[in-house]
Amino acid sequence: MSQLIKMDTTSDNNETDNEKIIPSIALFTGHVPTVNLYHIDKYTFGIKEPQLEKDASVTARLERMQEKYKQEGLRRAVEGVLLVHQHDHPHVLLLQIGNTFFKLPGGRLKPGEDEVEGLKRKLTNKLAPTLANYRPKWEIGELLATWWRPNFETLLYPYVPAHITRPKECKKLFMVHLPESCIFSVPRNLKLLAVPLFELYDNAQRYGPIISSIPQIVARFNFNRL
Repeated sequence: MSQLIKMDTTSDNNETDNEKIIPSIALFTGHVPTVNLYHIDKYTFGIKEPQLEKDASVTARLERMQEKYKQEGLRRAVEGVLLVHQHDHPHVLLLQIGNTFFKLPGGRLKPGEDEVEGLKRKLTNKLAPTLANYRPKWEIGELLATWWRPNFETLLYPYVPAHITRPKECKKLFMVHLPESCIFSVPRNLKLLAVPLFELYDNAQRYGPIISSIPQIVARFNFNRL
């Protein structure tokens, strides 16, 4: 049984064969990094035992974060941007909790833990099947963005506000280069969505400021659809 939901949102496209849009980035830079995107049907999706959230509410989560800050200092978190393609358009893999909350796979790093190794650990925990003979080979790529939590509040910013000297959290987003095929296994209480970039763009009301910024932060890449 698959947990993957493919969001097939249709966009208007009035472009003719003689009106091809050339990405502006190609006009201003000598090198455009390339990301290989494989069709979503090349991947296998399944389910595994549920992983319940540690906190019953956002307030409880912020309170726990505050207690951890007293013990460990700045909270460091990492998240992965995993891309596939469907209908010749890039899609981002997102985890959905309940009906309204979306997040990228990833999470908090242990004190002193390396960012790349920590993200691999988190991806395995959330997305890999619990098979004794299966070890996913995550390829962690470019740093895409860094977000900061100034206080123990829900808002994060892509910069540290000038008046903040001790931010409470630093969250980094990395590109994750997927292989041509692999097995995903998602906790039973979560859903894995494949959401098109155009659905995320300028849609912070539904997906939040971090996820809705993904179309902009991946615009510097050339997508090679395979």
